[in-house]
Amino acid sequence: MLLFSIIAHEYAHGWVAMKNGDMTAYQLGRLTWNPLPHIDPIMSILFPLIMYFAGLPVLGAARPVPVNPRNYRDFKKGDIQVSLAGIVTNLIIAVLLLPVIILIGIIGHSVPSAAETLSLLQQMFIYGIIINLGLAAFNIIHIPPLDGSHVMKYLLPPAWGLGYQRLSRFGFLFVLILLFVGRPFLDFWFAPVFGLFRAAMALVLPYILRSQWTT
Repeated sequence: MLLFSIIAHEYAHGWVAMKNGDMTAYQLGRLTWNPLPHIDPIMSILFPLIMYFAGLPVLGAARPVPVNPRNYRDFKKGDIQVSLAGIVTNLIIAVLLLPVIILIGIIGHSVPSAAETLSLLQQMFIYGIIINLGLAAFNIIHIPPLDGSHVMKYLLPPAWGLGYQRLSRFGFLFVLILLFVGRPFLDFWFAPVFGLFRAAMALVLPYILRSQWTT
């Protein structure tokens, strides 16, 4: 679910960039669901491990899809839309997984012989909800080059926005510092994620299949 979700996130960036006039991702073969071109050793493998051992939601990122904002028909509008595309996609996935989990539960209760296998699939999609909510919340943090920074820079005076963008070269370092010393902030920031997840679980609870995967 993590791999699918981060690929969907990056695919959305490239697809919305194409709709805004930039064909870079398409021309470089990055508008694909094949995971291999998207995997980044640090953000797709090392970073999720760090978050796991830090006791945080296991998140990660794919290799960023290349875009060229100069090709956007409207630079500011295109930049904002492309930046928010991944966040919106993760939120949509989280919402769409709810009826899928319910449908699997209905089928499992109707066909008991398939309940064990369907329960495992159901648990995978439950993890998918928290992963996608977490990805959306994480990427909207205003640390360059995370997606939220592309919106924040337009809210700052031009000179400040330019300097703010230049911090992106140190972005991964800032994220690591945040992970290790910013736990109070992260607990506050991710609180809505866990709140929404609990609300989602309350909706699907009657349809959860009982098996070795849920005990």
